[in-house]
Amino acid sequence: MAGFSELIKNFDKTRDYVRDFFIYGCKVRSDFERKSIRTYGDEKRRVESWMGDYMRYDDSVHGRSVSISVDSGHIPENPLYNAYYSKSFTDNDIRLHFLITDVLNDGQSRTLKEITDTLNTEYAQLFDEQTVRNKLREYVEEGIIISEKNGKTLYYKLSEDRADDYINRYTGLDDALKFFSETQHFGIIGNSILKMLGLKNDLFFIKHNYMIHTLEDILIPEIISAINEKRHISFRTFSAKRSNDGDSSGTENQVVPMKILVSVQTGRRYLAAYIPGLRRFSAFRLDYMKTVKKGDTCEQYDEVKAKFDRNMEHCFGVSFGMRRETGTVTPMKITFFADEEKEHYIVERLEREKRCCKLEKSGEKLYTLTADVFDPNELMHWAKTFIGRIVRIEGGSDTVRKRFYCDIARMNRMYGGDEDEHIQ
Repeated sequence: MAGFSELIKNFDKTRDYVRDFFIYGCKVRSDFERKSIRTYGDEKRRVESWMGDYMRYDDSVHGRSVSISVDSGHIPENPLYNAYYSKSFTDNDIRLHFLITDVLNDGQSRTLKEITDTLNTEYAQLFDEQTVRNKLREYVEEGIIISEKNGKTLYYKLSEDRADDYINRYTGLDDALKFFSETQHFGIIGNSILKMLGLKNDLFFIKHNYMIHTLEDILIPEIISAINEKRHISFRTFSAKRSNDGDSSGTENQVVPMKILVSVQTGRRYLAAYIPGLRRFSAFRLDYMKTVKKGDTCEQYDEVKAKFDRNMEHCFGVSFGMRRETGTVTPMKITFFADEEKEHYIVERLEREKRCCKLEKSGEKLYTLTADVFDPNELMHWAKTFIGRIVRIEGGSDTVRKRFYCDIARMNRMYGGDEDEHIQ
């Protein structure tokens, strides 16, 4: 019988489990439908060993829910980084790591055959050339080893770049590293360098730090690489609703990646991409994506990118509506009340957050926002944050306007004091 191990082979499985059970905290043991209850116990113990004192337990009639409870403004390091340090290795992985770095430690370049012969003769380790070649190729991609071609022969040597050398050479680099280790986009890389140098972040605490999205960092390098190389990518998307319906296979997607978009409100990240089969653009949530793989080069990439840039001029958020490559937009005008003399900060906020819209002064203490957007709903979600200052709404769809007026009427009934006078 296999014993329990804190190490993992498949990060995708652990990533989904941490997200559904420990971050959202809305599932209990009986909701676990993957394999056996023992698997639930193993995953639970594994995450508890990573998260330490950040675990929270709540009992209800449905069972005990386990979640992660963290105040990001009071901790110097994202505890979810620990999930990235739990990957398992084979005996050959460990053995080859130390032996190859020892062979190349003198700074000399060697061929594959020379490295393999040295391992066999001086270290009494019998490895075939293909195994050593795979490990060398992996380390070349990681930047640990540099490969140089001389004629038809490939030579390998250790990279001379050392993090501690750069830290000693450039004043303040360690402080910059501490800052970026806790920001989004590759914060795990900065954290890894800090651990390697024996340093800790003792300077920066981020109050509104969207830590949960660090679980998506594993997807970003492949996406950015595909964007730079103008390639297609394939991946599967899953959603909580489909998972509850018993759909465990997800949906296969083949797209041309354009850009990664980040919500300034939730920190949630999306991949904006072109779907050739549907001839339209769409946005995919990174937290519902799995196993990104690069495909063939997109011959029409520049043409698609130009269409994407034109479409983005009409996206207030991440929604492209139901439009295809090009399509009609929905014009809207929203007029706000703001006293520019006493409330200049309101005008400044309108100007700062208008995004793809135009802001003009339309009267005394009145400012009108003009928008031509694919999805008016996204614009209205933002406009509602100025509740009480909205003078009138013009254009858009009837559904959007009716929803807004119905929401105002409901708020008036709840808080207006006419029907529910006892509500304070």
